[in-house]
Amino acid sequence: MSWLADGLRRALELVLGGDPEVLGIAALSLRVALVATALACLVGVPVGFAVGTTRFWGRRAALTVLNTLLAFPTVVVGLLVWGLLARAGPLGGAGLLYTWWAIVIAEVVLAAPIAAALTAAAVQGVDPRVRRTALTLGAGPARALWAVAREARFALGGAVVVAFGRVLAEVGAAMMVGGNIRHQTRTLTTAVTLATSQGDFALAMALGLVLIALALTVNVLLHLLQGHGDAGGA
Repeated sequence: MSWLADGLRRALELVLGGDPEVLGIAALSLRVALVATALACLVGVPVGFAVGTTRFWGRRAALTVLNTLLAFPTVVVGLLVWGLLARAGPLGGAGLLYTWWAIVIAEVVLAAPIAAALTAAAVQGVDPRVRRTALTLGAGPARALWAVAREARFALGGAVVVAFGRVLAEVGAAMMVGGNIRHQTRTLTTAVTLATSQGDFALAMALGLVLIALALTVNVLLHLLQGHGDAGGA
């Protein structure tokens, strides 16, 4: 196990020493993850609210589709997005293939169903009387939905974190549409894959540590926000 200890030691040296390669990859990954998560939630949360708070024909089928998309293979998403952005594809003229925006598009496709499905589950768990009471007291539809959102705020925060985690850990689609180009589209996950294939275990470990640290930071921030929310509601 000496190779593991040596690799971990060198990885810590790279991280704590502020290695430019590691920091650059981490910065790009964080930018891609934040943009993709924001766009995914911008699409998915309203869809989840619509499915979770209204009754319409085909609602159960819509929920089934959302839950099915949670397990949609990432390489299939990458293939579809690649086909859209390739030169012969309908969006080929935009020149987005093998840019970090191509990775964002693929990850939005992956994360939006997560945000939608978890939002729908969150608002379904709120007592229906909350919305009815808000409407009875004269609140408009938007204010009534806001009352529901406040009751489900912790679950909604969890949905955002899960979407962020899916985006941050994604590798298949990112590799296909981004190309893993150094300083342009190389994210933490694709860089770990490349470093491992090249036998650079220390760099792969360093990037993995940064990836874990980012995921841990987001979860800690969520728990802190939940703690403040509990204190404020007490």
